[in-house]
Amino acid sequence: MKVFAINPGSSSTKVALFDFGEDPIHPSSMRKEIIHDPEQCKSFLRIIDQYEFRKNDILTFLEEKAVPLSEIDAFAARGGILPPLKSGTYTIDQIMVDYLTHSSPVDHPSNLAAIIAFELMKVYGKPGFTTDPISVDELIPESRVSGMVDIPRKSLLHALNMKAAARKVAVELQKPYQSCNFVIAHLGGGVSIGAQRKGQMIDVNNANDEGPFSPNRTGELPVGDVVRWCYSETSNSRDVKAECTKRGGLIAYTGTHDLRMLLDKKTETPANRQVIEAMAYQIGKEIGGMCAVLHGKLDAIILTGGMAQSMEFVEMIKQYVSTFGLVVVVPGEYELEALAKGAHRVLSGSEETKHMDFSPWVTRAAKPDHRRE
Repeated sequence: MKVFAINPGSSSTKVALFDFGEDPIHPSSMRKEIIHDPEQCKSFLRIIDQYEFRKNDILTFLEEKAVPLSEIDAFAARGGILPPLKSGTYTIDQIMVDYLTHSSPVDHPSNLAAIIAFELMKVYGKPGFTTDPISVDELIPESRVSGMVDIPRKSLLHALNMKAAARKVAVELQKPYQSCNFVIAHLGGGVSIGAQRKGQMIDVNNANDEGPFSPNRTGELPVGDVVRWCYSETSNSRDVKAECTKRGGLIAYTGTHDLRMLLDKKTETPANRQVIEAMAYQIGKEIGGMCAVLHGKLDAIILTGGMAQSMEFVEMIKQYVSTFGLVVVVPGEYELEALAKGAHRVLSGSEETKHMDFSPWVTRAAKPDHRRE
């Protein structure tokens, strides 16, 4: 059984062909991060309109490697900014593609994956699936209350990698995934920290708006000061959202989002060290809050994502949280593998695919041409 997985980033697309033939637990794979022409990326006002040339770059790579897509059994695509939905594996269909193309509230690279996969599905007559999209919503009622009636808390998180890491740890603990309580911290460009109770993410910080600051995001800010800053002359000529989600956090304080470089003993400075320790402090504080959400009854605290590859940074976080429970480190991200395994579970009959009616959210407007002149 072969599954081709697609995971777009801001200027590249990660792809992998997984073969589950001999070892379904650890399938063999061929992986590649396809770097796209940055000038071509800039020629579009919206990321969503990059799907055609990104698809062509993927096909060019496959032709060079002599990989026949006609021999694969399914496509697996990263889930984009979809309406709130339960965790699981969903069938990619026309309505989902219409939503991602015309109605998704955020123009995010992940929205491209299902669109590209759908085009390939039509050509090769194979099924396509997306697993644990960013908009997975399993919040309990009390976690939705923000303090302002008109602004409920939203569930947007790194669900794919967080749940993949949780499944790995459940296997290591020799416990059923659905019986485990975990606090899971995805430590990447954005930081998502969630309380997962018996397979359900009952609370999580929205990595764009809440929680700790990260390499390029501010996380939570003092609301009064933010309001005053937004109305000040300082912010009049600046993109406030970009200041918070692209130019905040480490990059604002140090000029770089590269944690490894900042921790390099050759270039480390006391000021930069203090900022990194503050980030670890905030992450530890958020983990502690999620432990409280689970009433202290947890099987493990899981640290995953790119920053979890730095054991020095991991040790900084452990200083705050190791007394709460077992800390398990699952460094890096497993998104391509998680996508492929989601499709494999459906194809092998161990999981039922989900279908969601996206039609209430879809605006069937004619798609404008967003390419720059």
